[in-house]
Amino acid sequence: MNHALVEESIRTILKEIGEDINRPGLIRTPHRVAKAYAFLTQGYKKNIDDVLNGAIFEEKYDEMVIVKDIDFYSMCEHHLLPFFGKVHIAYIPNGKIIGLSKLPRIVDVFSRRLQVQERMTQEIADTIDKYLAPRGVAVVIEAYHMCMMMRGVEKQNSITTTSAMHGVFSQDTRTRAEFLNLIAQKPI
Repeated sequence: MNHALVEESIRTILKEIGEDINRPGLIRTPHRVAKAYAFLTQGYKKNIDDVLNGAIFEEKYDEMVIVKDIDFYSMCEHHLLPFFGKVHIAYIPNGKIIGLSKLPRIVDVFSRRLQVQERMTQEIADTIDKYLAPRGVAVVIEAYHMCMMMRGVEKQNSITTTSAMHGVFSQDTRTRAEFLNLIAQKPI
């Protein structure tokens, strides 16, 4: 990312909305925004192989593995406003398991890009499916979208839920129901 070019673009935006870019509170804003965008879009520079770092292991375990309530923050590609919430992931191993900390790292790769929730849900599920080849993968994302809360319809309490179900989660209603019931339970 060309920080100088982003900073100049932010100065232009500030001028166009009627701000004084020499006002003390705004002098360093273009620099801060460029740094924030670099951080918020770092997922473009991440490689899944590097993120996983070999943390896929042979294991005979064949029951559901769930990591739920993974916090995420992303930016809506339509308005460049944040959306945020929780990701719930389950998979049923087929001879391979993944280091549990790698699932939130996969979420970070895709959430730290300009996104739509629907695509992000599918990208997470597809990645787990590709690297583990499990019997099934399920991903549910629940999110608040600032583009709906701050502008447009201004509905502050609406939650958007998306899901991606692969393998046994899409084929077996009992497996899918077990997953949905387990993610609905409150933590210990």
